[in-house]
Amino acid sequence: MVSVLSVFVALTIISINLKPFQATSNVTLHEQSIFDYHQKWMIQFSRVYNDDFEKEMRFKVFKKNLKFIENFNNMGNQSYKLGVNDFTDKTKEEFLATYTGGLRGINVTSLPEVVHQTMSSKKLNFSELDFVKDWRNEGAVTPVKNQKSCGCCWAFSSVAAVEGLAKISGQNLVSLSEQQLVDCHNGCKPGKFSLAFDYMINNGGITSDAEYPYQAEQGQCHSNIIPTVKIKGYKWVPRNNEFALLDAVLRQPISVTIDPTTDSFMHYKEGVFDNRDCGIGQTHEVAIVGYGATEDGIKYWLIKNSWGESWGEEGYMRIRRMVEWPEGMCGVAQFPCYPVL
Repeated sequence: MVSVLSVFVALTIISINLKPFQATSNVTLHEQSIFDYHQKWMIQFSRVYNDDFEKEMRFKVFKKNLKFIENFNNMGNQSYKLGVNDFTDKTKEEFLATYTGGLRGINVTSLPEVVHQTMSSKKLNFSELDFVKDWRNEGAVTPVKNQKSCGCCWAFSSVAAVEGLAKISGQNLVSLSEQQLVDCHNGCKPGKFSLAFDYMINNGGITSDAEYPYQAEQGQCHSNIIPTVKIKGYKWVPRNNEFALLDAVLRQPISVTIDPTTDSFMHYKEGVFDNRDCGIGQTHEVAIVGYGATEDGIKYWLIKNSWGESWGEEGYMRIRRMVEWPEGMCGVAQFPCYPVL
């Protein structure tokens, strides 16, 4: 009799999208199949373990995550799917500790300390806005980047917003330097995109990634940096207001905070992320680079993340837009912010 584990192995290997070694119909159904699958995954993601003990431990985590992914995908009637990626041998706890690094406890009373300008309130005509906007199609978004094990998502969020604004304002699209912010501002520690904007304002701008390439760790701050882009300030979008956020994203990419702590966020693969268990913590920072709706009418924000192209839709996430609670799905409408030239 074929065991439950064997059936699980077969379903997992067939359903997970790892193109270099997709399974065929003659896969052997036993524990060795999961082990071989892990071996091939290690090759694809250049994973090397220190010793057999670590490899065995990581294999157990990998197998547990595969089971979670497969169980979720088998539930059906979901607007999104999960899949393996660069993080599949990580526990959720170590993933969050390593690959996030957002505001961690910002509150409304702290905002006046960092606000330079606030968007003026006005009547907005949303009937003309609520269709599709994708700043990638207008050449205002650089390729997806990878923060790796440096918890500086705030740097990538702020840089993405400045890159987009510079292009929209008539400059060339240039990949800007997160490493400058890491070395000269806040290191790999949790931070705030607003304070990254402050650094750019107070230090003459930010240089290009070509001039100051990313190293995924803090180094010595380079002196005599020639800025590529300068900003004069930043604005806060009215908080907890997805309509105001919609108007802002129509104008340019926006830096936002997001809560990545649900089990499925780490393993997100494709579709519109819609998880009512998602919280509103501000432990990760990303950029909204567009919005749209699926053919069956599910509205979404288009998010550019900084976890590389193996996560999500080649590094992007579509997350449900216009939810019933004011903070937005996973809190994306709580503290939207954007730079001003």
